[in-house]
Amino acid sequence: MPKVSIVIPCYNAMRYLPETVRSVLAQTYEDYEVLIIDDGSTEYSEAGTLEDWVQALDHPKIRLIRQENLGLAGARNTGIRQSAGDYIALLDADDLWHPTKLEKQVALLDQHPQVGVVYAWSELIDAQGLSTGRVLNPTAEGRIWESLLEQNLIGGGSVPLLRRSCLEQSGLFDLNLRSFVEDWDLWLRLAPLTEFKVVKEILIYYRQLDSSASMDWTRMEQSYLLVLEKAFANAPPALQHKKGKCYGLVNLYLAWRPLKGQSPSPTASWRFLRQAIAQYPQVMSLPEFWRLSLSILLTQCLGGDIYRQGIALTHELRRRLKRLTAPAP
Repeated sequence: MPKVSIVIPCYNAMRYLPETVRSVLAQTYEDYEVLIIDDGSTEYSEAGTLEDWVQALDHPKIRLIRQENLGLAGARNTGIRQSAGDYIALLDADDLWHPTKLEKQVALLDQHPQVGVVYAWSELIDAQGLSTGRVLNPTAEGRIWESLLEQNLIGGGSVPLLRRSCLEQSGLFDLNLRSFVEDWDLWLRLAPLTEFKVVKEILIYYRQLDSSASMDWTRMEQSYLLVLEKAFANAPPALQHKKGKCYGLVNLYLAWRPLKGQSPSPTASWRFLRQAIAQYPQVMSLPEFWRLSLSILLTQCLGGDIYRQGIALTHELRRRLKRLTAPAP
């Protein structure tokens, strides 16, 4: 029986899936199984269907499970339920892992039985797999529920390694939150039950795609607010005073989303920013607030195309700076 079960939900993901799976097969830790969940895919690529590709791969560690479309949360739940490992690793079909990702996270779970979640640092990459120069590097450890209320420190599902016994206590992903904030919701439900640890190294490469930003803003807002409502319904009285701050920070995050994708919407961004100020006036003291305000103004004045060109230039400058400052091999 494998120690680690890797669950990869897929919906029309053949553009990136082969590279994602290669990053799994390159892991230095080898006691794992891979469950690819075909969540009702309809595409037909050069490699054929997803089933054709998996059959051609013919790898003993990889198993394909097909189901009707249930969304990301439903696909992950199917994979977890049909997996066998004591540890669960989730991997989105367009993200990548560093070869030592599992090795380092498994070691921490093995060494610390009181820990149920081990996460790591992530580097953001674009559709071509190039670094944007931005790294998500939180350091919170232990009982981090209060910190998670203010921000999803862990990031997406591709980041943590989870102890199955903790998932059995917290429950799986909430299907009512499909495709939006199911990750953050689960981390918040796990946090009161167990300790968290972090590997302070970049082990995940999180791909940012324009298509993933083309969302229904109203529905996205409702999903975030539902997560906070659930969290504060279970929060002790001593933490209820943080509600305004948490709602304000969520709106600050949401205000970035309409600027991404092929059709930026500064109007939607301003709406979220006004809500952030109303709920947490101190948000105006944060550097992120002013960076966002400037980005919205630039999008309004210059148009979406020029703004995206500016972002692409920023990413290139970050990449060059990273190469210049990288230690010599």
